[in-house]
Parts: sequence; C-alpha cells; structure tokens
Amino acid sequence: MSIPILYTSVVVVALCFLLAALIPLRPLNRRLAGPDPQLQLVLKAVRGGAWQPAADLMKAAGTDWERRTHYARHLAYSAAYDGDGWLRAWQAAAPDDPDAFLIAACARVRRAWRLRGGRVASATSQQQFAGFHQELAAARGELAQAARLCPKDPMPHAEMISVALGLGCRKGDMDALWAEVEARSPHHFGAHAAALQYFCSKWRGSRAEVEEFAARAARQAPRGSLLATLPLFAWYEEVDLKGDAAGLFGTPQVIALVDAALEDVAAADDHPYLAHARHLLAYFLVRQRRYRAALEQFRQVDGYVDAIPWRYSPWGKISYRSHRSRAVWGALLARR
Repeated sequence: MSIPILYTSVVVVALCFLLAALIPLRPLNRRLAGPDPQLQLVLKAVRGGAWQPAADLMKAAGTDWERRTHYARHLAYSAAYDGDGWLRAWQAAAPDDPDAFLIAACARVRRAWRLRGGRVASATSQQQFAGFHQELAAARGELAQAARLCPKDPMPHAEMISVALGLGCRKGDMDALWAEVEARSPHHFGAHAAALQYFCSKWRGSRAEVEEFAARAARQAPRGSLLATLPLFAWYEEVDLKGDAAGLFGTPQVIALVDAALEDVAAADDHPYLAHARHLLAYFLVRQRRYRAALEQFRQVDGYVDAIPWRYSPWGKISYRSHRSRAVWGALLARR
C-alpha cells in the first residue's frame, strides 16, 4: 500500500471515529443522568417562576422515598443555582408545607457546597470555608426541623450526610445518623450513595471502610434496589479514581462486581437512580471490552452526563463521547 493511500485510510478512520464520538450532535444534558420527562417539565416550570408543579410532583411521589429524594435533590439544586424565587413564593403561599421546607433546607446545603467550590482544601480560601461552614450549620438546623415535620421520611437524614461530610462529623455521629436512615428505609440507594462518599478515604474513611460498607449493603439488599452496584462505585472511588486501575478492569474480581451490578440493574425497573448505575456500568464495560453490553447501557441514558464518572472531570462530556464511541465501534467490529 502506498503512503498516500495509507494516509488517506488513516484520515478516514479517524474522521469516522470522531463522527461516532460526536453523535448525538445535540448538546449533552449536565443536569440529569437520564431522561425523566416529568421532572424535566417541572424543572422548566420552576425556572420560569412557577412553584405549583414542584408541589404537585413532591405530593405525587408520596412515600416512594427514593423518588421523593430524587425529586427533592433536583429541585433544591435548581433553587440554589438557577434562582429560588419560585421556592420563596411557595413558602409564602403555603408556610406550613413540609415539602417546601425540605427543599429549602436541601437548597441551603447545595448553596454551602457552591460557596466552598470544587477545589482541594489547600486551594480553597479561608473565606470560602467560613461561608461553607456557616451555611452547613444553618442547613443542619433546617434539616432537623424538616425531619420533625416529616418523621417517616429518610430524606432529611440522608441529606444530613452531606452536612456531616462538610463539617467533619465524628464516626459516632455518623453512625447515629445512619441508624436514623436505616430505621426509615434500610435499602435507600440515595442515602447509601451519600454515605459511601463519607466512608471513602478522600473524605472521612478508608478503602477498607468503604468496601466493607458497600459489600454489607449489597449483601443485605433485595435485587432491584441497585445496592449491588455500590461495591463497583467503591472500587471506582478507591482504585480507578486514584490512578491505580491499570490492568485491573479485566480481573475476575472486577468482572464479578460488574456482573452483580448488571443483574441488579436488570431487576431495577423504573428505579429513579437507575440511570446513574447505567453510566458507571457503561464505563466499566467499555474498559472490559464488553462493547455490546456497554452500548446497551449507553442507549438507555444517551444525551445525559450528570453521573459518575463523567461528572468528576472538567472534560466529562468528551470522556462520555469517547467511551460511547469505543462502545459503538467495538460492537460493530464484534459482529464481523
């Protein structure tokens, strides 16, 4: 083969790869992990100043604690980052509404973390830390009141984990807080995902602690709760995120973690956090060169990137497109 022909072939292959990486050409959604038409309509409404759709959404969630947590966190994020005029109007119109109070408390937690910023402690100013700690202390009181208003709801206690993380609460306090969560919803994925961060070595725990926590939760949970994915999240946090995963994705241990997570996801019909599990599975399956299985996960969440691992990187959208492209091409080539 002549050099010009070889060069042309390389260019064509590269262009095809880039095209696959760029599909879909529409902008990627960095606010959600997957499609949720009802929630998306409500978020659009509150950004326009309307609070009633948010109240209706929370009421419709009822005692589906996972869904209630999912909705409350997104509404709180919108209040903290897009403006809270709608939330203040809600509180003015219904001052005794526990849902409005809960979302306001959660929004305060979001504002606290926004004040801190996402940089490491050594690159965060004393002024940032002061505002961060002040807001978290206020949020702790508001969440305690929310827990009194909604005594059966695990959400205020689950959200308190983010406060415990920021304020550096002792393990004994965390244990007491976790007991409150388990008493209300022992297999609550949203709370477990928050607690997993607390027990990670980058925050208040260690690799041994977070792996033990994740393994115990997975062992005790029913299929479809998504808690069988926790050990995979823990491995990502403690091994891959630290750059120690080279050559380990294809080991029997990690393959077993992925297979267990796949079984749990297959049984998790309509779980509000299902998209988050799919993103992590897609990433691991690509790294294990299980491209067809990875592509199936990507199909379910395509166009959305607010999930681990993409949210950890400033180049998360590019990383998402790159891994998705590898899944597409790997699946195509595997058919031949």
